[in-house]
Amino acid sequence: MRKAIIIVGGWEGHDPKGVSQRIEEILVKCNFNVSIYDNLQVFEDIELLKETDLIVPIWTMGEISETQCKNVSEAVASGTGIAGVHGGMCDAFRNSVLWQFITGGNWVAHPGNDSVTYTVTIKDRSHELTKDINDFKVTSEQYYMHVDPAIEILATTHFPIADGYHITNKSVEMPVAWTKMWGKGRVYFNSVGHSANLFDIKEFHKMVELGFSWASRK
Repeated sequence: MRKAIIIVGGWEGHDPKGVSQRIEEILVKCNFNVSIYDNLQVFEDIELLKETDLIVPIWTMGEISETQCKNVSEAVASGTGIAGVHGGMCDAFRNSVLWQFITGGNWVAHPGNDSVTYTVTIKDRSHELTKDINDFKVTSEQYYMHVDPAIEILATTHFPIADGYHITNKSVEMPVAWTKMWGKGRVYFNSVGHSANLFDIKEFHKMVELGFSWASRK
């Protein structure tokens, strides 16, 4: 059985406990043995991280030490997967550029806050991680991201919808879900997931199930 660890904490506004419960349910369904930690000390155990098949951070903002982040980097480079959603992975540890390099992007804004209705557009329905998944609408935070040009984009959304200084620029297609590699390790991210109820969207739920399973060590 594959082993996953979920790290739960950070800013409470992203419902880390509720989101972790939904992700744990998905991982158990996919035959993972799941361990949950409410602190970052587990990142100090490099051997445990290297023995783990999947790391799932659910930790918006906060701070990670240089040693902790380096250990995550080394574990993922050795083959451990890392996967996450929303700010729990790509608005975690704003002080760490290495974390941003590993994960492939970082949140910078969500114009309109959590009341924006936007469409998630699947880029390639023949891809193994988006196969038979249709475009879907979300009412939540629409994440404006700064992203690594090396990512493989699975789904996008369009800006602008809500008002803001960004609207004087051209319309842009913003990545919502992507994959990338970090050494031998697979990375998966999906910017949906502000709150636990969004996992009731069947298309998003399926994307997380496929993406997290894909990211785990093979």
